Amino acid sequence: MPANPDAPRNADRDLDLVLLGATGFTGALTAEYLARHAPSGLRWALAGRNPDKLAGVRDDLAAIDPALAELPLVVADSADAAALTALAESTRVVISTVGPYLEHGEPLVAACASAGTDYVDLTGEPEFVDRMYLAHHATAERTGARIVHACGFDSIPHDLGAWYTVQQLQAAGPVTVRGVVRASGTFSGGTFHSAMGATSRMKQTREAATLRRGAEKRPEGRRSRAVAGKPHRDGELGYYLLPLPTLDPQVVARSGAALESYGTDFRYSHYIGTKTLRYALGGMAGLVGIGVAAQVPPVRNLLKSRIKQGEGPSPARREKSWFTVDFVGEGDGRTIHTRVSGGDPGYGETSKMLAESALCLLHDDNPTTAGCVTTAQAMGENLTARLMAAGIRFETVEAQQEG
Repeated sequence: MPANPDAPRNADRDLDLVLLGATGFTGALTAEYLARHAPSGLRWALAGRNPDKLAGVRDDLAAIDPALAELPLVVADSADAAALTALAESTRVVISTVGPYLEHGEPLVAACASAGTDYVDLTGEPEFVDRMYLAHHATAERTGARIVHACGFDSIPHDLGAWYTVQQLQAAGPVTVRGVVRASGTFSGGTFHSAMGATSRMKQTREAATLRRGAEKRPEGRRSRAVAGKPHRDGELGYYLLPLPTLDPQVVARSGAALESYGTDFRYSHYIGTKTLRYALGGMAGLVGIGVAAQVPPVRNLLKSRIKQGEGPSPARREKSWFTVDFVGEGDGRTIHTRVSGGDPGYGETSKMLAESALCLLHDDNPTTAGCVTTAQAMGENLTARLMAAGIRFETVEAQQEG
């Protein structure tokens, strides 16, 4: 008999979802979120290289839901291509929290692309994202796999926030959007190691970006760009702004290239905002200091040895953390101010975003996409609705018409 055209992709596989890296700090938070919020009947498993640690995570989850005492465990090392191939072929979606991704991430992306398995991660490493596009986008397009990077604080609030702003603006002509992030929170050891690694490889990062620009198709009759801004005071928002050299503006610009709703000429600028000039200058000095330290191997290695991977802020510290991202969009003579906001950006909200991204790919009627795609491109409307239902706010602060 022919396959049911309405059946979900890869519905015949043993599992719906596998979480790789479940024993790490963010991986364990993601597992806990799934334990509390996954729909009934979800067939999911924990994966990692240490069976004893996996069993410990499962015991913690069973305290939340006793049914999870029988949750399957999959032993797989991030460098074991054969084990990762078997993992990818057994499930419909994989979540990866195993970073730094440039060191550990490619074998799993390759396995998912080849198997036609959807994949999400929380990387903020531009070089990794570009190299995965160059190496595996064509394969994933052929198999139907959706490879969605940056499904945490990098870069969902920025990507979906810009998407939300554009939908509210509804401009047909050129559109400019600036995003301004403010946050209170601390980082985990894994995040620090990823950031130091990416900052120490600026030459390689530029090379990968150049190769991707040469390989990537451009939209016909339209443009979409990330535009580097300059430090200044924003009269509209009342903040001092510093350009933020992260992955986020690249992701937003790729969404703008993929979706016609971003107008004929879309430009996005990305900043961190502070209320006072003193904090702005301090932030600039801090960014420069991290950049310099990352270029000196002994200093970089010393800092990495002091901050261990697998560790992160306490529940009490995460409870006090928050973020906001304000967007100002302009187009067709209109200006709109929107905002995305939530709690602990790096861990509580990141684990929520990551888990909901995987569930969105599994269960929602999303646009037909394949290959290396952004969150806005693959599931903009559905994922935004999921995150709003989960407590992350998307709101229009003010809209005005030029008159």
